[in-house]
Amino acid sequence: MTTRTLAVVSAGLSNPSSTRLLADRLTTATVEALRSRGEDATVEVVELRVHARDLADALVTGFPNESLRTAVDTVVGADGLIAVTPIFSASYSGLFKTFVDVLDKDALIGKPVLLGATAGTARHSLAVEFAMRPLFAYLRAVTVPTGVFVASEDWAGGGTDAALAGRVDRAAGELADLVAGRPVSARPADPFAGTPSFEELLRGS
Repeated sequence: MTTRTLAVVSAGLSNPSSTRLLADRLTTATVEALRSRGEDATVEVVELRVHARDLADALVTGFPNESLRTAVDTVVGADGLIAVTPIFSASYSGLFKTFVDVLDKDALIGKPVLLGATAGTARHSLAVEFAMRPLFAYLRAVTVPTGVFVASEDWAGGGTDAALAGRVDRAAGELADLVAGRPVSARPADPFAGTPSFEELLRGS
């Protein structure tokens, strides 16, 4: 059985958050969908709230620190990506956009991506289509047709209503189809692998 890696980016600001709740639900459904297609899956979650200061430093210096670099490599090296953000003023959060900004412009080319968003009101329901999807189209990622938006009222009763469950399962199935149809991604190569240490350079001189 082939093992696929799913990266999950959650831009929720609180702990716990409805954004992470949606991310977990999409992840569980995608893992189940992959297994039904004969694929195993491992999941790596990137909580952007813990990298807020790292992201600000990276924008100023132009270089991510070790912790943020690990998060970036997790996303770049995954076979598929689940990206979920809270919606503020009809668009993705600044924290979410900042993480996207530190990625190399070619990092997500061809990568299957499932888009999800949460908000306090259904008035933001088109933000996935009008804000998130164009962003990932610019990055040349392959977004699944079904985006999943969840407003506060959708969580009434634990978010178990049939309409929400149907959207989650449909989107997860679409992501599983794309991931299962691609070669297994290799982890990004370390550009400094094999570089001699300073001590070795001194010995050589």
